[in-house]
Amino acid sequence: MEERRIVPDRKKREFMDWEFGVFFHFGIRTFYEGHKDWDGQVMDPSAFCPDQLDCGQWIRTCARAGARYAVLVCKHHDGFANWPSAYTEYSVKNTPWKDGKGDVVREFTDACRAYGLRVGLYYSPADAQQSERTGKEHDDYFINQIGELLTGYGKIDYLWFDGCGSENHTYDTERIIAAIRGMQTDILIFNMWDPDTRWVGNEAGVAPYPNFNVVNALDFSVRTDRKDLLPRPVYMPGECDCRMREENWFYSDEDEDTVKSLDELMGMYYYSVGRGANLLINIGPDRRGLLPEKDCRQLIALGEEVRRRFSNPIPAKVRREGNRYFLQFDEPQLVNHVVMKENLLTGKELNGFRIYIYGYPCVSDTLLEVYQGSTVGHKAICRFPTVRTAQVEVRFDEEDAELDDLSCYYVQ
Repeated sequence: MEERRIVPDRKKREFMDWEFGVFFHFGIRTFYEGHKDWDGQVMDPSAFCPDQLDCGQWIRTCARAGARYAVLVCKHHDGFANWPSAYTEYSVKNTPWKDGKGDVVREFTDACRAYGLRVGLYYSPADAQQSERTGKEHDDYFINQIGELLTGYGKIDYLWFDGCGSENHTYDTERIIAAIRGMQTDILIFNMWDPDTRWVGNEAGVAPYPNFNVVNALDFSVRTDRKDLLPRPVYMPGECDCRMREENWFYSDEDEDTVKSLDELMGMYYYSVGRGANLLINIGPDRRGLLPEKDCRQLIALGEEVRRRFSNPIPAKVRREGNRYFLQFDEPQLVNHVVMKENLLTGKELNGFRIYIYGYPCVSDTLLEVYQGSTVGHKAICRFPTVRTAQVEVRFDEEDAELDDLSCYYVQ
């Protein structure tokens, strides 16, 4: 019987090409130092006043760093709406900011389009204000608010749902998804109900390895070990969300010293993008409505370092012989990275490969193994100690291995 192969659709392939995005946790909680999820602390909207709010500064920083998409928290678990929602009084319309006439979502979406980034909106289905609603009333509220976001701000590329706090609520998922898909037919949905992309199961910026994209179950949230089973195996690319700072998603005065080093950020890049998943780094805009300077510097430094390492592949002639790919150099070169992409349109997930070098000094006929790997997917970044060689070979376990791209680099 012929093997059934699963091919990612256009939207999922485009998502994988985004590779790197920035998450923005911003809202009423920004103005209440020390608040934690579900701690019951009252957060009056009168405190919300980001008098220098500049979403253009946020997105310019993303663009400089090479990010291709951004995701804004529109409503977190606390229930506060970053837009003037008609369905709650707990929103920007009842704050002193711009005399209640402001709209963070509008400024964010406008900035994304001005700088060419894909637009992502986060919405927490859970809501600390929901205790007096019945299940149906909460679903109605949910659909109404999502409707405002999906019909009032132009094309939305990505809708990010958070499972935290929804562990014990049964949603009318068919009705919810029908409404969403009806309002934005081309939208990508993260991780819940009718997902196009999936959470990798941690908030550390690390994709498990091997990282297979055809899955039959999804991790639900950090608050439960629950797995959501899928009716059939589905091609679903992973996304690694993580914080720029050690613990806090929203801005804090107390943790600037925990902003990640460039070395750690690059480690997360290798363990996410380098394993075929997307990387989504969170920064909490401060109470002025600006990105903190240190966080900005590190994000930009990450983008500059990625470009430094991977903008100039070593010139090579590439040829294929069955399950073996060869990169031949005109003369011996120092090499310490091989980067490859598989042909996703074949529906064949590659599983197992080895990298060899030829022309090692003094033993020119020796075949030397320098790397063993498993999955490739959208991108595999294979790093190994520096060697000098005239030829690199990548040998796959499968005879019908199809690559879209194969390059070598020497990174100092």
